[in-house]
Amino acid sequence: MDAKPSGVPDRPRAGPGEHDEQAEHDEQGDGVQSNGSSPVDEVVDEQGTDAASPAGGGGEIDVDVVVVGAGFAGMYLLHRLRGLGFTAVVIEAGGDVGGTWYWNRYPGARCDIQSLDYSYSFDPELDETWTWSEKYAAQPEILRYAQHVADKHDLRRDIRFSTRVEGAVWDDELATWRVRTSAGDEITCRFYVMATGCLSMPKEVDIEGTDRFQGEVYFTSRWPHEGVDLTGRRVAVIGTGSSAIQSIPLMAAQAAQLTVFQRTPNFSIPANNGPVPDAKRAALESDRAGYRESARWSRGGVPLEVSQLSALAVSDEERLARYDEAWQVGGIMEFLGSYSDHLVSPQANDLLAEFVRDKIRAIVHDQATAEALCPTTFPIGTKRLCVDTSYYETFNLPHVRLVDLRVHPISTITETGIDLVDESLAFDVIVFATGFDAMTGAIVGVDIEGRDGLSLEQAWADGPTTYLGLMAAGFPNLFMITGPGSPSVLSNMMVSIEQHVDWIVGCLDDLRTEGSTAIEPTDEAVAGWVRHVNDYADITLMPQANSWYMGANVPGKPRVFLPYAGGVDGYRRACNEVVAGDYVGFERRGPSGARRVDGVIRRVQPDVAIMLELLDSLGLPTFDSMSPTEARAFSDVLSAQRPPGPEVGELVDGTLPGPAGDLGYRLYRPPTTGPHPIIVYFHGGGWVLGSETSDDPFCRDLCLRTDAVVVSVNYRHAPEDRFPAPVEDALAAVHWVADHAGELGGDAGRLAVAGWSAGANLAAVVTQLTRDAGGLHLAGQLLVTPVTDADPTRPSFQDNGTGYLLTADLMRWFWDHYADPADRTDPRAAPLLADRLDGLPPAVVVTAAFDPLRDEGTAYAEALAAAGVPVRHIAAAGHTHTSILSVDLLPSGAPVRAALAEALRSFLGVPVPA
Repeated sequence: MDAKPSGVPDRPRAGPGEHDEQAEHDEQGDGVQSNGSSPVDEVVDEQGTDAASPAGGGGEIDVDVVVVGAGFAGMYLLHRLRGLGFTAVVIEAGGDVGGTWYWNRYPGARCDIQSLDYSYSFDPELDETWTWSEKYAAQPEILRYAQHVADKHDLRRDIRFSTRVEGAVWDDELATWRVRTSAGDEITCRFYVMATGCLSMPKEVDIEGTDRFQGEVYFTSRWPHEGVDLTGRRVAVIGTGSSAIQSIPLMAAQAAQLTVFQRTPNFSIPANNGPVPDAKRAALESDRAGYRESARWSRGGVPLEVSQLSALAVSDEERLARYDEAWQVGGIMEFLGSYSDHLVSPQANDLLAEFVRDKIRAIVHDQATAEALCPTTFPIGTKRLCVDTSYYETFNLPHVRLVDLRVHPISTITETGIDLVDESLAFDVIVFATGFDAMTGAIVGVDIEGRDGLSLEQAWADGPTTYLGLMAAGFPNLFMITGPGSPSVLSNMMVSIEQHVDWIVGCLDDLRTEGSTAIEPTDEAVAGWVRHVNDYADITLMPQANSWYMGANVPGKPRVFLPYAGGVDGYRRACNEVVAGDYVGFERRGPSGARRVDGVIRRVQPDVAIMLELLDSLGLPTFDSMSPTEARAFSDVLSAQRPPGPEVGELVDGTLPGPAGDLGYRLYRPPTTGPHPIIVYFHGGGWVLGSETSDDPFCRDLCLRTDAVVVSVNYRHAPEDRFPAPVEDALAAVHWVADHAGELGGDAGRLAVAGWSAGANLAAVVTQLTRDAGGLHLAGQLLVTPVTDADPTRPSFQDNGTGYLLTADLMRWFWDHYADPADRTDPRAAPLLADRLDGLPPAVVVTAAFDPLRDEGTAYAEALAAAGVPVRHIAAAGHTHTSILSVDLLPSGAPVRAALAEALRSFLGVPVPA
């Protein structure tokens, strides 16, 4: 089990858990400083402001808080608010508590998280007074559990049932919300909380002729409470998401004929349901507090042993055995988590997907039906993995038929049934299992008007933008529980709900204590969080699927990744750090004025942050604590652990003559027909470390992306051969490659130089020396996080001098070995200090946000541009000095490498692939 990291403050008032209200079964860097935020606490004195303004005491209110929704989120929030003395009313459209479990009563509806985990943690007595009958509880039992909690805590007296919210308007002058209900009431409150659930707004059916059918029509999302008898009926089910997968076996048990219309098959694994496992119950009962705390600090909200092993690192036999074991155990997180890289590595993902497809083929007798049921258009796990009981076996029954809509599309629904393009089918009943407008539908479905008359629907026209999934800019005092931008549907919702409620209630208590009447996130904080959410999604395979995670199941809905993929644990840390930083990214207002704490809570790329945390946990020695010989040996050990990089057309190792002896080189040839442009590349390593193969993965990647021959050349190293020996070698290497371009399969007329770090320094110097000497034409230069001077006073040296692998101390160590202080202003060591920069070849300059060398790289790009040199400056947000070169290790570096290669191709006259 994952323990809570030490040194991360949790909220002292926070309740012990999290909470949820979803039917998650339908279609479907540590501290603030280390992650690059720099909060600025700005207090604006507004003491003379009118008392009726937000900075004053605010207007009269009926209740402190209006909550929309009486599912598990609204229920727990009401309980917590009462406990802290806040007045509250809950508005609920249903006739009782339960939220999604009140509405979703289709046959087979049950949770896909084990019952013991999908339960409240805030009240220990609930574990003693309630006994779950099954490993995965069905809807009736979950609803009874919600009703039991409502009874125990007397929640219903503050809930208005069978009432809908019709609209809410923010009054900026009085700092209040006015909430209108279907009962004709208008309630004035200070805070407004949407606890509407992630899967509570049914999706409109978009099939022609839907209204024409004269038989019975049902929706799994709004199944009749009295149930439906399908005995002897001809039934059509449209959709094969989770609700369909759960209900189809039970419908088939009644219907005389069942026809399933499938547009996109989904992956499903067996629930293997039964009594609550003894080991699971014993783990909770033996250490309830420890069990619940482990859930809070786990990735998915369920205490699990996390695999650190790649699916690609074991034999086929071992992998299949582990997959079979996970298949028999069941459980979404257990199955997907059987290896560490299923959701980040296409190769690992395909191994798991093919395992499931083979299971489908083995279960379903008719092979055409089996193949139609096999998903092939998206990676497994990028749509919510379904959990079933005998779903695939159902298609072996003689009265059950699968219609593949990709082959036989629906033409229209008629009065008597469904017309396909090639067949007409008659039915007595049509069941639409078409899912929900997930995560945002229920929130924007209520008319919410914020500051200046802007509606939330208008503000989110291009996709939802939130801070922490909790609040949106322009809508003060509006909170969302498990909103877009939080782990929500990628987690055990009970844990995520309780965490959100605890955070919100703690925030309200803090506001009351300090006398603030309003809180709102800053635009900067919202933009930063949205970028972080997208960055996390982009290092996974998640965006590759047209899933409801992306809003793709609703026509016209913006395609953005809605949940946060960084895990329950990482998300909790971020929320705690916001509070510990005096509400970083928020502005609070009250009688004494406004208090704004600017900052972005997560700026380092997620995969880079994970790598930094891992390396920090290993306690490895630093290079500057070693001798050069020791550092070189340690560097070789580290290099041996990295992925090898992509295959190229050909590798050739050789030597070329240098001023003081032969220099080793490695040539990388593309698989395409030449002659190709040539790039002479110089490795990084502070002029002390490295060789012609030390940047091998990056050179492979560069070769393929540019369709150029890359010649990586070694040079003499300090301290044995100090400045200017490496410069002399680099210049000689470029001339030799130019003279032998034809033999190398290259075009001397399209010759460029490139390098990383100290190698980029050499490349920049070579362009100046060849310009001055004349006779050699260079078509371009690529400088990746270059050293361009020796000035340690630049802001990036101070801001990024520790914590990001290349430290200020290590850079000083490199310089001390390479050049005497008097030589460090020589343009051959500091190309930024050259007398002139005009006449140089077009340049691609790449800088990294968390690199001590960032500012000198930026200064060089600006100086080149000022001198008339064509420059493409690529500022790699969230990256460090080393992370961009981490091929096949850090996915976030791939877009940067693609951009630099595209720019370099344009300089070299290589067409950019469409």
